[in-house]
Amino acid sequence: MWARVVEIMLGFWLLASPFIFRGGILASDLLYGLLVIVFSFLSYWNRTRWAHFLTLFVALWLIILGYTAGHPAPASAQNQIIVGLLVGMFAIIPNRTNELPEAWRKFYAG
Repeated sequence: MWARVVEIMLGFWLLASPFIFRGGILASDLLYGLLVIVFSFLSYWNRTRWAHFLTLFVALWLIILGYTAGHPAPASAQNQIIVGLLVGMFAIIPNRTNELPEAWRKFYAG
């Protein structure tokens, strides 16, 4: 579940980024940062272990927002693009990547 921890850190970065990059839109960065954090935490619960895939939509929207900010893109828009790419990259990593597959565990168990 290390990918969920990275997603949570990126969500907190989104929460802090409007205060670091003064040109950003405060409400959208706070909303998307909160959504990334909530979806990542929800994927720890077994019933909603698929919730990290919802961060793909947030990542896509962040990338779109960054690209539509104009040319040359301000630092806040570049931040949205990079964070969107990173969140999208980590969202496709399964929850239990550090565990052996089920068949291998049964074989080694006996």
